[in-house]
Amino acid sequence: MRKLTGITTIIVLSLVIFGLSFTSSADPELAIGAKLPKSDKNMIDVSGKETNLNTLKTAKGLLVIFSCNTCPYVRLSESRIKEYSDFASQNGIGVALVNSNEAQRADGEDDSMDAMKKYYADQKLSCSYLVDTKSEVADAFGATRTPQCFLFDKDGVLVYKGAIDDNVKDPKAVKEFYLKDALTAVSGGKKPVVNSSKSIGCTIKRLE
Repeated sequence: MRKLTGITTIIVLSLVIFGLSFTSSADPELAIGAKLPKSDKNMIDVSGKETNLNTLKTAKGLLVIFSCNTCPYVRLSESRIKEYSDFASQNGIGVALVNSNEAQRADGEDDSMDAMKKYYADQKLSCSYLVDTKSEVADAFGATRTPQCFLFDKDGVLVYKGAIDDNVKDPKAVKEFYLKDALTAVSGGKKPVVNSSKSIGCTIKRLE
């Protein structure tokens, strides 16, 4: 095996340190069958009210979508986030959009409260849109991307996680409606046939 030269060693170590500096502080992602984290942490909604996920859960369940205002993948999914959050609410399932982009939270930045309020109004959303300070809820879920979905049943058990569907870029080309099918199943007291998929999106902007 060829020995590393001094300069090569420095470069390798620099890359390792650089990579570690951007490692997510999130816990491992919740597994299917896990319970809704029993955090009583209150989050501020765009309405100004405080609430938490356990309060938002209904007798039928809870849909949590980690989202934000400007991620290109969220932008591509806006009509679907609106449609499925409304669908969940209309079928008795609680809904929470959670913005965990703590690194972009300052006044005037993309994920400030003022920006969230404007985005909420522009999208004509009707569910809760919550500020996750210090990304604590995202950490508890092991959430790393936006948009990323977690659906819990009536018992607070995670029954689906991952993407909204199989084609984030083109809603007209979707073949697998993962989230809609899972919501339909949960609203009827059943387990989704597909319980997980790969979430594709922007990384959650945590403070380093």
